[in-house]
Amino acid sequence: MTLWERRWHPLREEWVIVAAHRQARPWSGETIGSAASSSSPTTRAYDPGCYLCPGNPRVGGHVNPAYAGTLVFDNDHPCVAPDAPPAPAQPPAPYRVEPALGFARVVCFSPRHDATFATLSLPEVEGVLDVWRRETQDLGQRPGVAHVLCFENKGEVVGVSNPHPHGQIYATGFVFKTMQTEAAVFARHAARTGGRSLFDEILAAERADGRRILFEDEHVLAFVPYFARYAYEVYVAPKRRVTHVFHLTDAEVGSLAAALQSVTIRFDNLWRMPFPYVQVLHQGPGPGAGGKASREAAPAEAFHFFIAFHPPLRQPRVLKYLAGPEIGGGNFLSDTSPEEKAAELRAQSPTVHHASPGPISPGSRPGGAP
Repeated sequence: MTLWERRWHPLREEWVIVAAHRQARPWSGETIGSAASSSSPTTRAYDPGCYLCPGNPRVGGHVNPAYAGTLVFDNDHPCVAPDAPPAPAQPPAPYRVEPALGFARVVCFSPRHDATFATLSLPEVEGVLDVWRRETQDLGQRPGVAHVLCFENKGEVVGVSNPHPHGQIYATGFVFKTMQTEAAVFARHAARTGGRSLFDEILAAERADGRRILFEDEHVLAFVPYFARYAYEVYVAPKRRVTHVFHLTDAEVGSLAAALQSVTIRFDNLWRMPFPYVQVLHQGPGPGAGGKASREAAPAEAFHFFIAFHPPLRQPRVLKYLAGPEIGGGNFLSDTSPEEKAAELRAQSPTVHHASPGPISPGSRPGGAP
């Protein structure tokens, strides 16, 4: 598809340059050694050398319990912690420094070393969502916490050193920049339009177009956004506006789990490999009365919770590199058409994983693993 234009990103209030004709340009730069190596596929349900498998010792000396579902523990090498050292003397203006206070936790999605989000059963995905609900509510109530960030880094190409299925949670005394911007954008749009929701308008626009939708039911919509910055970027969002993941009803959690499973199966099926990505829960500031308000944060009431997938590959062996326009200029240049990439994903089965003999059922995984 020949597409050469710029598209407005309403949540970031910035332009994304779409130059899909560049995807076919000659490429003699770095490539991933092999498609499969980008995400470290593993075939072992248990790895005795893995510090996240049940019963194994971790780097800090703690031994994992023989867990059967999910496992949550304080990160052995946290970036923020309640016992972080006090900040040194204040530097001269305009510089500022504060202690790195907060909470950093690891969430193991499954005891199986060979599992991924795409191969978890639906109840297992719901179990991960329940952890995100509980941890967001709990940590958000802690004194000094302004924001809770839940995320998953999947694949060596995004810097993951351990392929065991897991994510992390950071509860910090500040609101992460992207969510800070989104909170301000949501609040300004509501004030300017008499209370209308910006994300409701995005969902309505995506449904009216239809070409970029990957999953839809009564409660949830998954789509490649019109303004996607990465080739296979996907948003998964409840249709009802909620500020945080724990505000979802059980029915909405079930739909969200089905959507996440559907999207990640499509990802893996696209190139028949474990698909790398960064998965991030976009939640508003807070959530609790115990959490302090960041001095930069906008009110959270207008925030619409959603989950975003940012896959780093634009071809099976080619990364989307951030260079002059992105790092230097601050705006993304997309080498692909969102409609074309959505069509590729829509053409994949959302229920039958390429490594599975049939649809994933609540009690099974691809490859027939129990």
